[in-house]
Amino acid sequence: MPLITLNQASLAFGDAPLLDHADLSLDSGERVALIGRNGSGKTSLLRVIAKQQALDDGIVWRSPSLRIAFVPQEPALESEHSVFEAIASGFGQLQLTLLEYHKVSHDLTLASTPAQLERLQALQHVLDDGDGWRINSRVDALIDRLGLPADSIVRDLSGGLRKRVALAQALAVEPEVLLLDEPTNHLDITAIEWLQDLLKSYSGAVIFVTHDRRFLDDVSTRVIELDRGALSNFPGSYAQYQRRKLDMLQAESVANARFDKVLAQEETWIRKGIEARRTRNEGRVQRLEQLRRDRAERRDRLGQVSFAVGRGDRSGEMVVELTDVSKRFGDKRVISDFSTRILRGDKIGLIGPNGSGKSTLLKLILGELKPDTGRIRHGTRLEIAYFDQLREQLDDEATLIDTISQGAEYIEISGARKHVMSYLGDFLFRPERARAKVSALSGGERNRLLLARLFSRPANVLILDEPTNDLDIETLELLESLLQDYDGTLFLVSHDRAFLDNVVTQVIAFEGDGMLREYVGGYSDWQRQRSSPISQEPQRRAEKPAVASRGKKSAKLSFKEIRELEALPAGIAALEREQAEITTQLADPALYRDQPDRVQALQQRYSAIESQLLQSLARWEALEARQEAGGAS
Repeated sequence: MPLITLNQASLAFGDAPLLDHADLSLDSGERVALIGRNGSGKTSLLRVIAKQQALDDGIVWRSPSLRIAFVPQEPALESEHSVFEAIASGFGQLQLTLLEYHKVSHDLTLASTPAQLERLQALQHVLDDGDGWRINSRVDALIDRLGLPADSIVRDLSGGLRKRVALAQALAVEPEVLLLDEPTNHLDITAIEWLQDLLKSYSGAVIFVTHDRRFLDDVSTRVIELDRGALSNFPGSYAQYQRRKLDMLQAESVANARFDKVLAQEETWIRKGIEARRTRNEGRVQRLEQLRRDRAERRDRLGQVSFAVGRGDRSGEMVVELTDVSKRFGDKRVISDFSTRILRGDKIGLIGPNGSGKSTLLKLILGELKPDTGRIRHGTRLEIAYFDQLREQLDDEATLIDTISQGAEYIEISGARKHVMSYLGDFLFRPERARAKVSALSGGERNRLLLARLFSRPANVLILDEPTNDLDIETLELLESLLQDYDGTLFLVSHDRAFLDNVVTQVIAFEGDGMLREYVGGYSDWQRQRSSPISQEPQRRAEKPAVASRGKKSAKLSFKEIRELEALPAGIAALEREQAEITTQLADPALYRDQPDRVQALQQRYSAIESQLLQSLARWEALEARQEAGGAS
């Protein structure tokens, strides 16, 4: 029997239908990923299920006495509560009893009176009768498992700790249905992996919204897509959803081609004018009007963000060099004697727990902070664009136009003039919203606006601090593609493991007590290397000969060869991706019918890639062998 059922559910804000006669059924033990574009209504659907939002029409049925807990994107916690109070707040009067019991117990350790002993005994009876001891034990266990400071005040907590408190608060009441809206926001990678494991072993049902594709794939047993008010159901993992969605899009492409052919025929007929009026074929005219509406709706659906970076002049070969840099804040050592040299075209991912110092390193590189000791040297012709995770660069009182162009009608992108309305349209902002204030934007819209502002200025160095928060998956993948093709230098802070794997070529990991180490590759490569015995060496690094103080350079490889060796894996991966895409195209029968001339070109390119791959793999093996031989000597 289902826990929750939605039948013909309808909900709209203004002219936009968020739910349009939608149906949904949720069974116990399911882990449902709810996906869709920003603004499609995912949060509204969660609020409907959580009894925080009423439907315009339709029915929501919930199993009698069903316990539902909802953790929103930005947790609503009492700022004056302690962590223990916040987590126990879902237990009503019993929470007050628990809190009083803890206070009286604490007072008795200082001095005892007969009245206090009598009150403590009375509280113990209430807790005995109300299952209070089990609840107290559960709250303590959650505090311990989430690494929370029980006596700290909520207002003093970081965003990541507040999100953990909200999760603990929801889990404490043992809900049969758990609703999570962007649960990975503000969590570091360790906390995200902990949450994954918790949800996979959770006995109740879970509906969650997230842009973290690895989290989606690891946790979900079903994917539901919300698109223009309709809910589409895809059993299985996110990877299975992607495969089915691709098949659907290919079938839709064929249907769209037929549709466009019919539309073109009808448009030709109506343009004859006199004939159309003489025949008075009103049914055919109405059909054409409906075809036009369908085409407009299809265009709205297919609209997507269009990213392009305004590239500046090429920087010098050396971008930034850090030599024995250290930084402290009070007694906390954030960076200790760190040296590295970043060259043009490097794509660096910064990995570490919240508060470990990633943003501090970026500010040192930007020159916003000075090191306590050591030296930072910048290269020449640097044009830096900085994405701030707190979005402090946005003025809430400014309009979208002012944010992008300071009121000018045109901006220049890569040497070409573009109207500001058209540019905002590339980031899915409609003309009627261009004069709205920034304060009216959602979290995802603010991120898109900040990216639009960032990319409107020429830059050969991008510094992105948590750029993926609140972005829908489609926009995230487009940003990912742009950064893969970006030929400047990139510094990226992100807790999105798939994003790191797909974008960066090197990792700087914050490994505690100010220790920073470098690794070749992305997040998965870092995980693999740090778990190997070699990674336990005091200074495990992707060695760069320019920093002689950090390790011995291979006697067999030149500087150029070391750079070539570092770049080969990414180059091979790119060739393999291109080859896979060609294979997909050649497997499509429509290609041979519609574009026979293209078939030969694709086959020739496939053969060329095969040859390049063999050469690259042989070169990689040869360079690695020489490097190992040089290290042994």
